[in-house]
Amino acid sequence: MIDSNVFRDLYESLNSSSSSVSWSIMSTRNKTLSLEIVGHHGCERWGLTESLGSFITRHNPSETTTVRKTCILSCTDGLVLLYTETIEGAPMYHVGNPLLRQWVQIPLPPHLSGYDVVRLQENQCFNDNGLVTKMEKGIAVGYKVVWTLVSGLVSNELTFMIYSSETGLWITKEVRCLRSLIWTRLAHSVPLNGFLHWLATIDNSSMDANYVVAYDFYNGGDECPIIPFPDIQQFQATRLFKRTMTTSAGFVVYCNVYSDNNEGERAIRVWRLVSTNEHPNSWQLLWKVNTKGGGVDYLPVVMHPLNSDIIYCWSCNKNALVLFNLRARKFSFHKEEKKKNKSMDGCIMTFTGCKEYMDLIYPKFVNDMYSAAHNLFFSQYVLPRWLNPLPKLSP
Repeated sequence: MIDSNVFRDLYESLNSSSSSVSWSIMSTRNKTLSLEIVGHHGCERWGLTESLGSFITRHNPSETTTVRKTCILSCTDGLVLLYTETIEGAPMYHVGNPLLRQWVQIPLPPHLSGYDVVRLQENQCFNDNGLVTKMEKGIAVGYKVVWTLVSGLVSNELTFMIYSSETGLWITKEVRCLRSLIWTRLAHSVPLNGFLHWLATIDNSSMDANYVVAYDFYNGGDECPIIPFPDIQQFQATRLFKRTMTTSAGFVVYCNVYSDNNEGERAIRVWRLVSTNEHPNSWQLLWKVNTKGGGVDYLPVVMHPLNSDIIYCWSCNKNALVLFNLRARKFSFHKEEKKKNKSMDGCIMTFTGCKEYMDLIYPKFVNDMYSAAHNLFFSQYVLPRWLNPLPKLSP
């Protein structure tokens, strides 16, 4: 009965106003620091007494195999793509729902051995961390694991190796972008609504990314759209941090801090991606909030996954995570040494190696340090509104 559509629809109608769910900010493919940087638990929906990251570390899918490395590759719609290496160095990939302790090992492509995969991982033009879902009424009814290979660091051609949960098979698909791009940031992607999104650069005049590449793995054709960032021309000189992107309330979101004048005033601007056309109007300005005398060192980390009023930043001066409610113009500081931090949505926040991780990546995002490379360093693991079993092969 609990799995029935009637029960689910009734539950959703009674809890539709709640935006408080458990979620975590996860580090991706970090070998030395915690998988979970910031965790939220004790929220209105589900009321977990532990953070989501603890379910991943406590219930490893490779319980019968000794592993020497575990990395989170991607999280989307309550599912996690996990990479592990056995003590002998053999690669293994799993997709799972950690909360329900359901995991499926993804077979390697039939034409590749474990040794081939390890060699591919050393290739800067290869990415094995793509995970997208097929959603129906807020439930993941299918997923695809995506590996991406470009022909060179400067190229307009991409080759996708795609594993489908519906068929249990791998296929290969080749697509083209309308122009050549520099693919130094291929290693990480942002999943949303069946799309993957990558950072890319159109030329070598800047160390910063200036385009978003997007592809729909359920309805896409042979062309891969590219979208320029909205601040390429108007705010290029006043931007304080290199570009990155996150997700919030069903949109890909870009946020940055700008020095709008010489009087110490700073502005936080937030855009959301509303179209995949190659035009600045593909972005809609959601927020512009002035922070006179402050916000200088507030590195945008992620937006709240369900509430686009709230942005999470890191302050090096305060050594703290800053939660900023853009609508209410209120902010709060949260430090790692505090055992219990209450977030703005009522959840309890826990930190594990957050300061160490932020100190490591912060210098790479400061805009005047053009020699530093940056990437997408975070993945949001958000508990869905409805806990559905892991999708299975179609009969």
